[in-house]
Amino acid sequence: MAKVENDFLRNQLQERRQKLEAALAVPAENQALAELLQEVDSALERMGQGTYGICETCHESIEPGRLIADPLVRYCLDHLSEAQQRALERDLELAAQIQRALLPPTDLRVPGWQIHYHYEPAGPVSGDYCDVIHSEHGAGNLHFVLGDVSGKGVAASMVMSQLHAMFRSLTRVGLPLEQLLGLANRLFCESTMAGLYATLVCGRATGAGEVELSNAGHLPALLVHNGEVASIEATGLPLGMFCDGQYSVKRLNLEKGDSLFFYTDGVSETRDPSGVEYGLARLAQFVKQCGGLRPEGLTSSCLAELTAFASGTPRSDDLTILVLRRAD
Repeated sequence: MAKVENDFLRNQLQERRQKLEAALAVPAENQALAELLQEVDSALERMGQGTYGICETCHESIEPGRLIADPLVRYCLDHLSEAQQRALERDLELAAQIQRALLPPTDLRVPGWQIHYHYEPAGPVSGDYCDVIHSEHGAGNLHFVLGDVSGKGVAASMVMSQLHAMFRSLTRVGLPLEQLLGLANRLFCESTMAGLYATLVCGRATGAGEVELSNAGHLPALLVHNGEVASIEATGLPLGMFCDGQYSVKRLNLEKGDSLFFYTDGVSETRDPSGVEYGLARLAQFVKQCGGLRPEGLTSSCLAELTAFASGTPRSDDLTILVLRRAD
């Protein structure tokens, strides 16, 4: 286990121990709290012995994401009891329902814009982040964000939920986009476990077709204009890498029929049966050919293209596509 993860989990266990001791100081007996305190002490003891995070059945490493979600787990997924497996399945399904509820409507029509996205987790929950936030300052004005949290599974999905709450709050403040990203980065650094980061693209659009775009270490956005495609590269480091990160803004004026195409690496890193990646160049060429389609048509055509390219190869990563089109 990485040192940053081990230190984080040790701190989590010690904090929980302190809270349990405080609760047990109340005169009323609480057997459940006493047993939980014993579990925490046992976990800290195993940490001191160097056996923490090791499955007690097969002696292999327990999945890091599960340890972060619950530092008291003692068995890997392969050696949970039937009851524990059913409980885990219920928890994952509930987490998936909560995550789906955080997503905006799939199709949006606001003055000046047509918007469509596709969000497809590789497992029950996803570390991809996608949101469209209507502005309170003028019809057709909106913020949009698409990103990808490092890692996979439950831990990444928890960070995705954190980003959702953060941007929903910050976009209402009315900060310039570069300041918004800088503040989001600082908050993310200060509230997230060391070693976790998120790449993302954040933008602001007006009903008149004006777009501001800032890319925090994410894949290039694709601008479709007059049948041509231009890549808009990253303008800063991913959120969470350095607390004092700075972000610049690209300003665009989209004409009627122009589109912006955003995606996560589940798109560009789709593989065929021989292991070859779909790649950024192939994606840009495809978007150029189909860029005249409306957002839902472009998205569905891209998904069909990826399915044909993969030829049955299982997908191993979350996949998200977001398309904004200047309305005719």
